[in-house]
Amino acid sequence: MKVYEIFRSLQGEGVLIGTPTVFIRTVGCNLRCEWCDTEYAREGGQEMSVEQIMAKVDEYKTQFICLTGGEPLLQRDAIRLMNRLLEKCFHVTLETNGTISLEDVPCSESLLISMDVKCPSSGMEDRTMFSNIELLSPADQLKFIVSDKDDLRYAGDIIKKYEIKANIIFTPVGGMDLEPVARFVLSKKMNARVLPQLQRLIWGDTKGV
Repeated sequence: MKVYEIFRSLQGEGVLIGTPTVFIRTVGCNLRCEWCDTEYAREGGQEMSVEQIMAKVDEYKTQFICLTGGEPLLQRDAIRLMNRLLEKCFHVTLETNGTISLEDVPCSESLLISMDVKCPSSGMEDRTMFSNIELLSPADQLKFIVSDKDDLRYAGDIIKKYEIKANIIFTPVGGMDLEPVARFVLSKKMNARVLPQLQRLIWGDTKGV
């Protein structure tokens, strides 16, 4: 696998926000979102075997692991890595952009799928594989990163169109301007969470956090 970085921090997004977590960030993405905050991980990094990654993760003595990117499912060994982590009793979060089938992702109470639905401001809204939504469980999460009213309306339409069992998360682009998103969710009586990006709140626009 091509890995850009492995580091320990706090989970900054979603239902596990604030949880000490080891992040495995893979290299490469099949999207070019307008507001991408990890462009640096599109190239570079180093080749690591699954066993090398496991050895590095063990050094941190942390139960929670987040496989992120880029887009981790582009990596040939991503499924094998998740299976190995689950065998070792880690709790795994897979962060995916929702454009690649989730059919081969392990089914486990210790694995949380965090899937994005790309909204219009990303410029990538036509790439989402909506069939993935039915594969999400109540323990998983479906995330909408929203920039403006058009994104909010788009997200609202998706929520109405699909039967979503997963937790629904709204986060503003940049992670901080929560009020307009909160007003929208409350006005529409949505069963959704409005959350910041905790890493931005604590450390600002910094890599490796």
